[in-house]
Amino acid sequence: MGKGVSFLLLALVLCYGVTVAMGYRGEKQWRKERERREEEMEPEEEEESESRKSWFLMPKSRPVMTTDAGEMRLVRSPGGRIVDKPLHMGFITMEPQSLFIPQYLDSSLILFVRTGEARVGCIYKDEMVERRLKIGDVYHIPAGSTFYILNPGEGQRLHIICSIDPSESLNLDTFQSFFIGGGTHPTSVLAGFGPETLSTAFNVSKVSMSKLEEIMRGQQEGPIVHVTKFHAPSIWTKLSQLQEQDRLKQVKRMIQGEADEEEKEWSWWKLFGMFSGNERRVFGDKAPDSYNIYKRKADFKNDYGWSVAVDGSVYKPFKHSGTGVFLVNLTAGSMMAPHVNPRATEYGIVLRGTGRIQIVYPNGTLAMDARVREGDMFWVPRYFAFCQIASRSSPFEFFGFTTTSDKNRPQFLVGANSLLHTFNTPELAAAFGVTEERMRRFINAQKEAVILPSASAAPPDEDLKEREEKSEDGGPKVIRNFGDQMIMGFD
Repeated sequence: MGKGVSFLLLALVLCYGVTVAMGYRGEKQWRKERERREEEMEPEEEEESESRKSWFLMPKSRPVMTTDAGEMRLVRSPGGRIVDKPLHMGFITMEPQSLFIPQYLDSSLILFVRTGEARVGCIYKDEMVERRLKIGDVYHIPAGSTFYILNPGEGQRLHIICSIDPSESLNLDTFQSFFIGGGTHPTSVLAGFGPETLSTAFNVSKVSMSKLEEIMRGQQEGPIVHVTKFHAPSIWTKLSQLQEQDRLKQVKRMIQGEADEEEKEWSWWKLFGMFSGNERRVFGDKAPDSYNIYKRKADFKNDYGWSVAVDGSVYKPFKHSGTGVFLVNLTAGSMMAPHVNPRATEYGIVLRGTGRIQIVYPNGTLAMDARVREGDMFWVPRYFAFCQIASRSSPFEFFGFTTTSDKNRPQFLVGANSLLHTFNTPELAAAFGVTEERMRRFINAQKEAVILPSASAAPPDEDLKEREEKSEDGGPKVIRNFGDQMIMGFD
């Protein structure tokens, strides 16, 4: 009997020791992970992180392509073992009547049109597809698929938020562009082939070699160019401004030899294959269309806000991308109840209003309690508990991407539909060390689900105003003001 008791005590001590050791190891691991990320930060990012005291607020965007006609900015995905799938965020700004020239990437894209309208052309099953995108539309471009983006508007800037999935990338950089069109800046991938190879490939006589070289070296405006008659008078400009049917007729006329001398120089250039082919190649009737997230019925809605998620079951192109999107709108002072994403990491950006985001480490300690405003970006690792809280004076709207194309099925920890309600058993009461009756009263006190009313934790606006004043005085700048006068992190 004595030996049995001694063995039991020894087992308990060992179990306790293992638990403490694992807990210590877990805390040590989180500390190391945070230190590693801080070491990778550049000086200005360190200042920004210190001012916000947050690991889960993403750093400000950095320009990767800049021209007179537009700009693309990038926020790199966080790294480390707790990131189940890296996902960069890109921000494209294009002036009226400008073109993001034809290219393909080693990464897949999901475009979300925030303001303006776009014409996006890409290759789908060896067919040319062109889609018109408007505010709220999402559109998937697979890795390796040649595409272009055109802003046909005369007085409206185009602003696109995009996810960049590097899972198929060459790991040469954040992502790698392969430009089809180009000249000296950027350089077309075709320029790497010798003159004889190109003349044979394009079926061009040696007499036309000088014209071929001129084409390959002519473009110097960068990857985003103007296509107005004031900036780029060319056949490309004329064709890009035609309606689809008129453009098709014009190209057929060129191919049949009825073009004028200037057009004939371009008629053989299959580089712009998007203008050739039959009617189906232009319209792409069988290709996937875009999907408007604003027109989708809310997955959840009550008096305190609504939320929408688009996954592969709703929009089929997402099935192959492994990525989904979401949009949440909270009324002033309301709260998205504490919850967990069991299937995905979440990358978000504040579109409108101000609020607060809280994230908790697995060991039960607070990882982040940050006030955010328009343009601030955040990420939440898979399995981490978190909540979002709107400020007391205005709605709080945020959009983002998830690293799964399956239904995410968030698990709510608090509220009328929470795990606590499902687990309302004697075992749960015992786990908290209270009676079943007391546990029942505690759980049933909240009658609302998912989005909860008037949180006492809602931040006052004074602190956010102080942050804005600090930023205007030279503090860290991020993408802000997603209205008509949106400025994407640069003056």
